Amino acid sequence: MTKKELRKTVKAQVVQLTLEEKNDEARCVFSDIEKSEIFKSSKHIMLFASLPDEIPTHATIERWSKHKNIYLPRVNGDDLDIIKYEPGMLHKGSYDIMEPEGNDTVKPQVLDLIIVPGVAFDRSGNRLGRGKGFYDRFLAQTHAVTIAVCFDCQLVDHIPTERHDLPAQFIVTKSFKSLP
Repeated sequence: MTKKELRKTVKAQVVQLTLEEKNDEARCVFSDIEKSEIFKSSKHIMLFASLPDEIPTHATIERWSKHKNIYLPRVNGDDLDIIKYEPGMLHKGSYDIMEPEGNDTVKPQVLDLIIVPGVAFDRSGNRLGRGKGFYDRFLAQTHAVTIAVCFDCQLVDHIPTERHDLPAQFIVTKSFKSLP
């Protein structure tokens, strides 16, 4: 299946999930991450403000920001700026994604852990994004641990990859986790 076909197929499955199912899967996924030593030892964590077809992150951002330094991406041309999250600082930005306000960007090297979104993943950590390459370019600049999060229906057998595609180190869904 091509990347375009895979995006279409997976998005059709995600749209069938109810809000209750999405929130239940998010609770399971982020609970598993919170129990991991990787999370416990991380001080600087990048999340993403979820879109309706992504695992919900907004409650997790709020909860984690009480105990960890949380950062969110903001689209800047072809790149992502990383900004420390503060409650009430989000506004609708590029691609209708909620993005942080402010000019105080941090370098990718500050991050210990990055929670990675995607349209689909396979068990090897290969990621199918939305096709613009923002995360691939960004992840190439950091050595942070990467954990992909998604709904069970977004975990597929195989993601076609290219040289520039960077896999996540770990994957967590409601029914599958590769965390140590």
